[in-house]
Amino acid sequence: MDRRALRFALGAALLALAAAAVPLAPAQEKKKAGGKDHVHNAYNDCAKACATCMLYCDSCHHHCARLVSEGKKDHLASMRLCNDCGEVCATAARITAREGPTAVAVCQACARVCDACAASCEKFPDDRHMAGCAKACRDCAKACRTMIEHAGPARKAG
Repeated sequence: MDRRALRFALGAALLALAAAAVPLAPAQEKKKAGGKDHVHNAYNDCAKACATCMLYCDSCHHHCARLVSEGKKDHLASMRLCNDCGEVCATAARITAREGPTAVAVCQACARVCDACAASCEKFPDDRHMAGCAKACRDCAKACRTMIEHAGPARKAG
């Protein structure tokens, strides 16, 4: 199996796991939990956004690689950022899905990498593929920052 197919399969599995982790309890039961579900949902939302961003970045990396091979060297920086962003997002998706103790640190890094990748892809506003990647990166950075806000002081200190 080639690397791209393996990454796609991993991404699909991450999305499935993140979707399965969403609590199915009624709204009244969530309120009784004292806000814990709100924090749990922030982690799940972050994991989903990170997994989605990973898929977009992996696809955009391939798109940019094709453009670079056609002589469009101005896509080289975006290609490299998309590759790094996809890797960081994959890690963040796995760690936030399990609410790992390093989730805040990883998501701080993920948000910064996503910001850089989005800015790079936004330099090509007429390219729908890159615009989709930029949007996924912006959504991921926002979800990471929301998760960090909800993580609580004990998690932020670690």
